[in-house]
Amino acid sequence: MLETAHILIVDDVIDNIQVAMNILKEDGYNFSYAKNGTNALKLIKEQSIDLILLDIMMPGIDGYEVASQLKNDPRTIDIPIIFVTAKTNIDSLEKAFKNGGIDYITKPYHAEELLARVKTHLELYFAKQILRQHNLSLEIKLQKSQERMLSELEETQKEIIYTLTGLMESFSDETGKHVRRVAKYSRLLAKYHPALSQEDERVLYEAAPMHDIGKLAMPPEILHKKEKLTEQEFQIIKTHTTKGHEFLKNNKRKVLRAADIIAYEHHEKWNGKGYPQGLKGENIHIYGRIVALADVFDALTHNRVYKDAWSIGDATKYIKEHSDTQFDPEIINIFSEHLEEFIDIANFS
Repeated sequence: MLETAHILIVDDVIDNIQVAMNILKEDGYNFSYAKNGTNALKLIKEQSIDLILLDIMMPGIDGYEVASQLKNDPRTIDIPIIFVTAKTNIDSLEKAFKNGGIDYITKPYHAEELLARVKTHLELYFAKQILRQHNLSLEIKLQKSQERMLSELEETQKEIIYTLTGLMESFSDETGKHVRRVAKYSRLLAKYHPALSQEDERVLYEAAPMHDIGKLAMPPEILHKKEKLTEQEFQIIKTHTTKGHEFLKNNKRKVLRAADIIAYEHHEKWNGKGYPQGLKGENIHIYGRIVALADVFDALTHNRVYKDAWSIGDATKYIKEHSDTQFDPEIINIFSEHLEEFIDIANFS
């Protein structure tokens, strides 16, 4: 690698450039040269340079300024700069290192000194390049490994959700159909909501089926009761939101985190009179607001053990009448504008 190294020699005296070239050609390096700082900076932008021999006193931009500009540019910050100058005072030496030099050779110098210094700094430079490439390779491998693990975790999430949905279906066939329709309605509302993305659509579709997961902890005799619930029974049913939250709250994965929000907040009302927390307006998470409407629309338009299905018209009328009280007005507008798509899901799911 040293044999292919490209060295830039910057000096306003051509004889000095020629002397350096004559010495360094013994080791087979490639050369470019510039007689002032402006041309040096131009060459460095155009060519791949591995090391710079830089004079200090030059017309126009001096060596200090050249070095300073190179060290302030991420593309050239790592190029080693050896100052080669007749200045021997301490202030010049200090200023050279302060502006980014890694070494300082005073004129006149011995050939062996120049060869040794250049070889040492090139070896260090190429070693750093190799190490950086190795670290980059490790970072890429680590990133791919993380992506693979995330993909596997996403699949595990889906399997958990399908399993839990299956448990809901085991309670009743209608319950299983209900959670699938709610997922489709929720995805549709997210699709047309201006503040949500395609990723939100996906997350809502996968998380919404778990909105009533807390009902798995409810006594079957209350959950499937055909008659009107007593006040005490209703209070027990209401705890399914907090039980769902307790079940899901410690999971850090995106879909299950969304499912936690939905389970906990889909019975909150826009006016703050819902449960279990009494959240109001936009303090209710958008996922909870969406599933609230999707859940009620489906519950109204399909048979339950305790009631017959309402017509689409009656259910739609109920939802619109409860804008700004039970439901988010913006979500109701989306629902109204795309009602035909909701009807298709209700009729064919």
